[in-house]
Amino acid sequence: MTGTVLVTYGTTNGSTARIAGAIADVLRGEGLTVEALPARSVASVAPYDAVVAGGGVYAGRWQKHARRFLRRHRRALAERPLWLFSSGPLDASAAERDIPPVPGVKKAMAELDAREHVTFGGCLEEGAKGPVARMILRNGKGGDFRDFTAIRTWAAHVAHELTHEGA
Repeated sequence: MTGTVLVTYGTTNGSTARIAGAIADVLRGEGLTVEALPARSVASVAPYDAVVAGGGVYAGRWQKHARRFLRRHRRALAERPLWLFSSGPLDASAAERDIPPVPGVKKAMAELDAREHVTFGGCLEEGAKGPVARMILRNGKGGDFRDFTAIRTWAAHVAHELTHEGA
């Protein structure tokens, strides 16, 4: 594939954006043309030959802008290679085992014929927005559980599929 890849994300406090940035960097490093954009700012996926979309998981649902992105662009997404990722657990569980997608993402995977989904650990640090986030932090449950080695490894796998398997 020699086209352009969109890496898009729904994030509330920036953690998922940083994961998307790391994915985009790996794809670029593999020679792909990549644009990384917040899900709420994507007007069309027509300029892209493949899409990687991610969302932070909050209370068992993908972040609202990520959900809306999949709904708004569902027809076009079903016509191109699509990979999905979630960011969420505020513990080491994502590094210890495969965490299935939340129900709404699982349904979207089937409807859009997504190639793959992966869940990465999340990050919630002081200054996070929202009353639930502040409560989690007050209870000492925050922290950074993103594994950037695992994120880069998965991105390299996606790049390989795009560049060697004629995605």
